[in-house]
Amino acid sequence: MRDFHTPGRSAVYATNGMAATSHPLAAKVAVQMLEAGGNAVDAAIAGAVLLGICEPQMTGIGGDCFVLLTPPGEDRVVALNGSGRAPGAIDADALRAKGPVVAPYSVDAVTIPGAIDAFCRLSKDWGKLGLKAALAPAIHYAEAGVPVAPRVAFDWALGEKNLSGHARDLFLLDGKVPTTGQMFRAPGQAKVLREIAMEGRAGFYEGEVAEDMVASLNALGGTHTLDDFAATSCEYTDPISGGYAGLELCEHPPNGQGATAILLLNILKHFDIAGMDPWGAERAHIEAEATKLAYDARNRFIADPEYTTRVDHMMAPETAAKLAALIDPVKAMPAAAPLTESVHKDTIYITVVDKDRMCVSLIYSVFHSFGSGIASDKYGVLFQNRGAGFTLEQGHPNEAGGGKRPMHTIIPGLLKKAGKPFMPFGVMGGAYQSTGHARFVSNVTDFGLSPQEAMDAPRCFADGDVLNVENGYSDAVKASLCDMGHNVQTPDTAIGGSQAIMLHDDGVLEGGSDPRKDGCALGY
Repeated sequence: MRDFHTPGRSAVYATNGMAATSHPLAAKVAVQMLEAGGNAVDAAIAGAVLLGICEPQMTGIGGDCFVLLTPPGEDRVVALNGSGRAPGAIDADALRAKGPVVAPYSVDAVTIPGAIDAFCRLSKDWGKLGLKAALAPAIHYAEAGVPVAPRVAFDWALGEKNLSGHARDLFLLDGKVPTTGQMFRAPGQAKVLREIAMEGRAGFYEGEVAEDMVASLNALGGTHTLDDFAATSCEYTDPISGGYAGLELCEHPPNGQGATAILLLNILKHFDIAGMDPWGAERAHIEAEATKLAYDARNRFIADPEYTTRVDHMMAPETAAKLAALIDPVKAMPAAAPLTESVHKDTIYITVVDKDRMCVSLIYSVFHSFGSGIASDKYGVLFQNRGAGFTLEQGHPNEAGGGKRPMHTIIPGLLKKAGKPFMPFGVMGGAYQSTGHARFVSNVTDFGLSPQEAMDAPRCFADGDVLNVENGYSDAVKASLCDMGHNVQTPDTAIGGSQAIMLHDDGVLEGGSDPRKDGCALGY
């Protein structure tokens, strides 16, 4: 039960439908789609695409997405992989000649955007109102503009340095970072969205828009071709899952890192987490050590699905048991080897549940803040830099290669209880997401927190050789962690963000949205 004497958000309750995401305008538009007779897919597309205008540093039509959904009246979970591939002509040897990693703010890091193909497929296969209706709100606001929200303004200032060339003209106002309340418009993106609304995926992956993207990338030395764009195709896959404290966590299979969250929870099962102080040093330490071990497995195994062969091994109980035995309860171990030098945190998440209890859990990103920092010349499509998620280590499953999909950090989540959909949820924050999934599930199960309480609570994250600890932890806890050998630091920004909607047995929906972001949960 929330203590109303201390700061915190109230949960949101409704019965007909609900949306939760990181910007209030997108949540409002999603609910409007439901009220207009649309379903959860229509609403999720409308909200997600609008977020590319409201939070352009986080996401946009030049990015990728992953989706989990439950068909109305069914308990099964459907997974759609909307991540794009590297151009067919990419050459790892040529990239190695330039440096030890794929330069994140270069044309070499630009993979083909996959999200638009996925949105078109979702609308066709599962939506009710059609793509034109779902894209209409984003088209309107791209032209009319949106006031820049406080957290967005903060993140914009941090990411501005990544913008280059034409992108600086598009995403700065008179050469300066927009401030809170200033209007941001994206008329070029509105034109692209109109093409997609009229022509479907062909309006983006073929014709003038595709020609603009390819020509812009080629002018910078990119190997991207019109054939690369035309061949882009999302894929339905079978979700993977693992159990924890009576709940089943459903995740995307590779190339997403969902298996890492399942492995992490499997490791935590070997400790009495529920018996620990939820915001004490003992829990923070065990979670940090489990994170290092799980992420080390991730960095060695997860890649394009065609190159990932050890997922079953990662999720096997005996693997977790062996890793748990390596954890010293009072001493920190060295950091797991990083996959690349690319640090990032920029993603949006939206979840929607409609009157028929169709659930959508959707995550959508351009990777780093403002992605590659490169925008197309004519239409201003901002390209993701997901190729920076490749490694250049020869023979590694995640080695950069033509037509391959890189390892992705973005993962939507969905919890089931007694075999039935219980709570779609997501955690933003780049590499943090697997730890964030495990922390959220543990907060709900081990400590009985509501979705909103689970999000309000303080976080920590073992990131490389640093243990980032939010201010919500006491100085005494931080000192104890230092004594255990952790390199404790307080991050400049809050760790991640999250949203969730819980389906109660009596038909009530309970939504929560992270106070670390500008957004909210809304229902009707």
